[in-house]
Amino acid sequence: MVTEKQPNLADMGKIVSLCQRRGFIFPSSEIYGGLSSCWDYGPLGVELKRNVKEAWWRANVQQRGDVVGIDTSILMHPGVWAASGHIAGFSDPLIECKSCNQRFRADHVWVDVSTYEKTKDGNPIFVSVMSAAREEAMPKLAFMACPPKERVSGPHNPRPITQLDDKERGRVRCPNPDCKAIGSLGEPRQFNLMFKTFMGPVEEEANTVYLRPETAQGIFVNFQNVLNSTRKKIPFGIAQIGKAFRNEITTGNFIFRSREFEQMELEFFVKPGTEDEWLTYWFNKRLRWYIELGIDADSLRLRKHNERELAHYAKACYDVEFLFPMGWAELEGIASRGNFDLTQHAKASGKDLSYFEEESKEHFLPYVIEPSAGVDRSVLAFLCDAYAEEPDKEETRVVMHLNPNLAPVKVAVLPLSRKEPLTKMGRDVETSLRHLFTVQYDDAQSIGRRYRRQDEIGTPLCVTIDFQSLEDNQVTVRDRDSMNQIRIPVALLGETLFRKLAGEDFLTVPDGGSVTKIEKK
Repeated sequence: MVTEKQPNLADMGKIVSLCQRRGFIFPSSEIYGGLSSCWDYGPLGVELKRNVKEAWWRANVQQRGDVVGIDTSILMHPGVWAASGHIAGFSDPLIECKSCNQRFRADHVWVDVSTYEKTKDGNPIFVSVMSAAREEAMPKLAFMACPPKERVSGPHNPRPITQLDDKERGRVRCPNPDCKAIGSLGEPRQFNLMFKTFMGPVEEEANTVYLRPETAQGIFVNFQNVLNSTRKKIPFGIAQIGKAFRNEITTGNFIFRSREFEQMELEFFVKPGTEDEWLTYWFNKRLRWYIELGIDADSLRLRKHNERELAHYAKACYDVEFLFPMGWAELEGIASRGNFDLTQHAKASGKDLSYFEEESKEHFLPYVIEPSAGVDRSVLAFLCDAYAEEPDKEETRVVMHLNPNLAPVKVAVLPLSRKEPLTKMGRDVETSLRHLFTVQYDDAQSIGRRYRRQDEIGTPLCVTIDFQSLEDNQVTVRDRDSMNQIRIPVALLGETLFRKLAGEDFLTVPDGGSVTKIEKK
């Protein structure tokens, strides 16, 4: 029997601690106590995030001839959001506990009315849990329903609280483990997820605008502009990386779900009838992208949405999921959106958004395949996958095995001492490399401590300048993953580092170089 890989639930705390300690990610407005589910990227985090976005852009735009880029405004005409259905329908059912005042997505509060606790007055008490899916809720409810003496148990059949009547809802225990009040959950009501603001000096309804909840609509309303200016032929895609904002009811798990986030989104326009073929192409391609950037294939899976999960406009949808410390969760969705969006915008605007195919002499509204990935979720997945604790003599070293393409610092320059001759040579080496790579110069504490610092932030290569370097004009290069070391002439350093970062075997040395240390595992 094949056992599915299980998450390490202790890892998230270590990831969060490392991110704050080393300058990857900080709580937003921390000196004022922070703002819930808002995060700032520090010096290393901004480099990692930029590298993830550049890797996505390179793979999906620059290396293709059938995709072009765009960068649309965050603020758009409110008619865009009315036509797309966001104003009327972009909402979640909200339920609030009158005791602890905490809000929950009502469709994520699961209750099993066939298993309940009997009280002295004979009334049942139903336990509830927070979960995105019924399959995840069942074991949690079964566990919570076990111990009490007075227990009535039937076949487990969890239902969202939205399906309970008023009498049943009045006997449900609050899912907040710090509350557990009974009958405190109010009636579910719809809660729009868009951030609303006003354009202009007067706050009146006519001046209402919204912060975009997704980047896709900016692409759809520019479809004809891109078509006319580029003369692209279907199939072709329009890509965008940008900020989006959602007034999420439930946030958390570090940067996994926040109210301000970035999307890497591609709308690929195809001829009706070919959408199934292109959907298969794109979900396979997007899954491979994560693997090629170093994520363990066993920590990824492709999950098809069932009919209940599909958006009303979607014919089919697949999620690329990653095994985070908190369990399997979506990294990216690849949806077959049909022509819903172009149809709605054509109707609302009165503009013809159809495509004319020269070969068949026919007009049609293209169908759309949409790979949509979260930048912040991707950053978190790469961090979680790369994090490792490895034995090192009498100690344990923490190391981020980040793909060199993603590593925030590519090369660290480490002079053995702060004495002037070494410092000057170290600074000269740093200057010569800085136009090629992101370089960090570090001369504080022992060389061992400095190696550990660089391992912890994921720096692939360290260059050490020692006193022998002053005599032979050679430096020592150390590999992060193997900890092997080679000796390289300074004149060949930049070229050699470039090849190593591109994947050349580390122990292959140029003329004049030598292997100086091989670590035994």
